[in-house]
Amino acid sequence: MSRRILQVGPLKPSLAATLTERYDALVLPDDDTRAAFLAEHGPSIGAVVTTGRTGVPADLMAQLPALGAIVNFGVGYDTTDVEAAAARGVLISNTPDVLTDCVADTAIGLTIDTLRRLSDADRFVRRGDWPEAGTYPLTRKVSGKRVGIVGLGRIGQAIATRLEAFGCPISYHSRREVTGSPYIYAASPADLAADVDILVVATSGGSGTQHLVDRQVLEALGPEGYLINIARGSVVDQDALVDLLRTGGIAGAGLDVYTDEPTVPADLMALDNVVLLPHLASGTVETRAAMEQLALDNLDRWLADGTVLTPVPEVTPRGAS
Repeated sequence: MSRRILQVGPLKPSLAATLTERYDALVLPDDDTRAAFLAEHGPSIGAVVTTGRTGVPADLMAQLPALGAIVNFGVGYDTTDVEAAAARGVLISNTPDVLTDCVADTAIGLTIDTLRRLSDADRFVRRGDWPEAGTYPLTRKVSGKRVGIVGLGRIGQAIATRLEAFGCPISYHSRREVTGSPYIYAASPADLAADVDILVVATSGGSGTQHLVDRQVLEALGPEGYLINIARGSVVDQDALVDLLRTGGIAGAGLDVYTDEPTVPADLMALDNVVLLPHLASGTVETRAAMEQLALDNLDRWLADGTVLTPVPEVTPRGAS
């Protein structure tokens, strides 16, 4: 087993420093020296450390013949070719659980901000509109709203628990019904959207969920409905979302993720019924430190015995049942 480590894409500075100082890791260039670098070092790379924003596509994996593990800093790994990794027996790990609370907290914050229009009201005050315009327009109540959650995994469950405290009836759609869940199951995202006031997207990204929330789902949510997305931009048809927000097809949206990050469509930025965040759901000092430690723990475990602590479920090691 090759023990050489490769950093792919930008990482948290302290994590990148640890990889260099403790593991003598190489850093994949992002310029015209990349091909020569891979020709020289690619055959010796045993593990890659990356993030969900960069990942390891199949063409890069093909240039790393000794690759045994992809250690992902973050819970999302849709930028890594999971099928190619599985075919080669390459393990993929991520950092679940440690970011659940902060992502769920962000979803609640976005929900409150979007319905109560707190960010827009802040701009109202800062522009000096209050003395001239008088009372800010009425907004929408959050407590008691019917909430639908797309993806009742760890984060979806944490969001549901928080919203129960607001007296919100909860329903959900997942790939399969969750045994023992107290929440109402909907057979499709459109069925879910049609019966709720707020639709929260908390499912994983990747080809299997591409545009899972499409125009039909958004139209089912309707002109009184709100969309909250803290999952992946690819899950929502962004063009349809922009169109419906502009024309009143839905009431508003709170977004932490976008189709082509960090690019945000100008049409979205021009709307006051949208709250826009820069993909910061897990972005707290405490959570990022825990993510960093878990990524390093996964790397250490792989170096020690060829396994990882938190493997992604889609990939199984050679010989596993």
